[in-house]
Amino acid sequence: MQLDPEQMTVVTRRLKRAQGQLGGIVKMIEDGRDCKDVVTQLAAVNKALDRAGFALISIGMKQCLAADDCEDALDVETMEKLFLSLA
Repeated sequence: MQLDPEQMTVVTRRLKRAQGQLGGIVKMIEDGRDCKDVVTQLAAVNKALDRAGFALISIGMKQCLAADDCEDALDVETMEKLFLSLA
């Protein structure tokens, strides 16, 4: 299923933020920062990636439900598997 690029800006924005956070984590490790600080940032990146994934699935579901004819839609079972893979 092709997703509307305009609606994907939310997901793209979240992923770019996570990408920046990840770069910051690499620098923290290289600078020898405290383990607690690094793990805290890793948790934040993980949450950002999860939210991007959930947003992606949500957009896909909304887009397909709003369409009159969604021939290339994923079936419910596949969408459920995608959703649960993020859990």
